[in-house]
Amino acid sequence: MKIEIAHTQDAQALADIFFGHLAAHPEYISHGEMQMGVGEGVIRDGVLVAQTAKDGREKWMSYILLHMENDALARVWKAVSDQGEIMGFVVADIEEDGDAPYGMVCDVLVKEEFRGCGAGDTLLQTAIGWLREQGVNGIYLESGKNNHAAHRFFEKRGFTHISEIYKLA
Repeated sequence: MKIEIAHTQDAQALADIFFGHLAAHPEYISHGEMQMGVGEGVIRDGVLVAQTAKDGREKWMSYILLHMENDALARVWKAVSDQGEIMGFVVADIEEDGDAPYGMVCDVLVKEEFRGCGAGDTLLQTAIGWLREQGVNGIYLESGKNNHAAHRFFEKRGFTHISEIYKLA
């Protein structure tokens, strides 16, 4: 496996990975996906249920292309198998709307058939390393409310749960 910077020609493949995963695991959808219109929350029997938005793929493509084209404040990496298949990806960016610039790991996603081989950890460490090289002090990420496997993954790597997000229904 190798980690490479993803480029615009990879966007469709990354979208296929992303939306294939969301279709099978809507618990991945976080408030960030809802805020950008990629996902939406629907109240069913008093419970918020996440799902992809009808035009979510188009909105996500705009988002990922923007991150690929703005390499001063954002970066996208892909994990590539020895056979040349994209195994997963990570997106990181630098946000400047706080007291000081801070880093966001926006997405970490590895295709299910490649989980357990270290791709997710390597992608995450690549993003963290880049953010630290850029001089940011705080590094944050978000995860879908019921994405418990991801929560455990992040906690094992030093992240701490710090807040809850609420949406007016």
